[in-house]
Amino acid sequence: MAEEPGGQAGREPILLLLHGMGATGDVWLPWAPLLEQHWPGRWSAPDLAGHGWSAPLPSYSFEGFAQRVAQGLTPDDRIVVLGHSLGGVVGVALAARAAGLPVDAVVGLGIKAVWSPTELTRAAELAARPVGWYATRTEAARRYLRVAGLAGLVAPDHPMVDAGLRQVDGRWRLAMDTSAFAVGEPDLAALLAATDVPVVLARGEHDPMVTDAQLKEYAVPVVTLPGLGHNAHLEDPAAVLELLEPYR
Repeated sequence: MAEEPGGQAGREPILLLLHGMGATGDVWLPWAPLLEQHWPGRWSAPDLAGHGWSAPLPSYSFEGFAQRVAQGLTPDDRIVVLGHSLGGVVGVALAARAAGLPVDAVVGLGIKAVWSPTELTRAAELAARPVGWYATRTEAARRYLRVAGLAGLVAPDHPMVDAGLRQVDGRWRLAMDTSAFAVGEPDLAALLAATDVPVVLARGEHDPMVTDAQLKEYAVPVVTLPGLGHNAHLEDPAAVLELLEPYR
C-alpha cells in the first residue's frame, strides 16, 4: 500500500486512490511528487482485498471490496475518492448512504460499464485458474503487468511491480488472489442510486473498455480526457488530478 501522511490534521480532505483489477496501491507511487505540490491533505492508496498485501475475501463483491477499504477509515475523515476501473466501482460503493462514511465525492476513471457474456465467461475462467508459478522475477513481472493491464506502460523492473509479486522457495507467483476476477459486472445504476454525493465518471478518449455513450446513460457528469487511454492516471497524472480540483 502506498501512503503519504502529509498535510495537517483536521478536516482537510484525504484523497483515497483505488487501483484497478490486478494492480496494487503502488501503481499510484508516481503521483507522490504531484500530490505533495497540489493536494492539500493526506492521501492513501490501499491494496484492495486479494491484491498486493491485502488478504483475500472468502468471496468477492464490490460491497465486500468497499467494506475492506472502510476498515482503514474513521468517521472523522473527510474523503475524496479517485478510483480506476475496479477501484472506481469500489469508490462508488464506499459512497453509499448505508455505508455511513464521510465521502465528499467520487471520481471513477475508466470504469467498464458494459460486459458481454463472453467477457464475463473469460473473467470466470481467470478466477478459476490455479496459481501460476514462474522461474524468474522477470517472467512473473511480465505476467503481472499483463494481468494488471499495465504492459507497455510500466517496465518489469519498476519498483511498483514488487508489491504484485511473491517469491516462495525460489519460485515466483503473482500476489493477487485471482478469485477476485469473479466479482463480475457492476450494477452501476443501483450503486449510483444508493449515493448522495457528487460522482464524476471519466475516461480516456482512446479507452477501448468503455465509451462516452455508455457512461452518459447514468445521468452523472462525464469527462473525456483527450488523447489518453484506459490507464489515463499513469499516462497523464496531472490531467487526471485536475478532475479533483472542485473537491480539494
